[in-house]
Amino acid sequence: MLQTPSGGAGHGTAATDRLMSIGTVLNVLRDEFPEVTISKIRFLEAEGLIEPQRTPSGYRKFSAHDVERLGHVLRMQRDHYLPLKVIREHLEAMERGEAVQLPALGRQRDGERVPEPPEAPTAARIGREELLGAAGVGEEELREWESYGLVTPLEDGVYDAEAVTVASLIAELGRFGIEPRHLRVMKAAADREAGLVDQVVAPLKRHRNPQTRAHAEARTKELAGLTVKLHAALVQTALGVRLP
Repeated sequence: MLQTPSGGAGHGTAATDRLMSIGTVLNVLRDEFPEVTISKIRFLEAEGLIEPQRTPSGYRKFSAHDVERLGHVLRMQRDHYLPLKVIREHLEAMERGEAVQLPALGRQRDGERVPEPPEAPTAARIGREELLGAAGVGEEELREWESYGLVTPLEDGVYDAEAVTVASLIAELGRFGIEPRHLRVMKAAADREAGLVDQVVAPLKRHRNPQTRAHAEARTKELAGLTVKLHAALVQTALGVRLP
């Protein structure tokens, strides 16, 4: 269960005192969802799954209900591989007071459901216009990033949700004078690391047993996490710095 900061008591406390910044929300969510990012929260807002309040200067302010709703969304993506459209419909039904059940993934064995992952979990998708808006960049910048292979659309012209994080980081690095052409070495390194992980899990992915394929998915995530941590540690060591 997500733990959210409680507001002050008494009628003299303004409603905004009980609201949270996006940074505070991120810290609350990371107890259960360590991989969640600010870009992910912004993407879910862009998809209409949450509607935080805005201050006159434009800053997002989240209520405890917003945080709880975010937890539901992230949990349904993580545990049930549901697309955002299905998640949105599920949440709307819940808010109408309807009794709803999540789609059951699995098979029956002796009257007991044995969970199985779907053959191809549906990842969150985002259109080109949504990507531009979420990352706060223009069409020309996105085309340049695509020309260097830093951001790549899927076959149907949409992008996976992680493209928002990639685009936001590229834009942030640009503030320091690091141009997209400079980032080709990072992309090449990432491709090599991904190739190494895929080589390790490939035999499991091709296995006919669904449980073995499920193990391959978990092993891929575990190896990806370790690879990212090692990469970060090596960069910090090379630069002689330690990040918080």
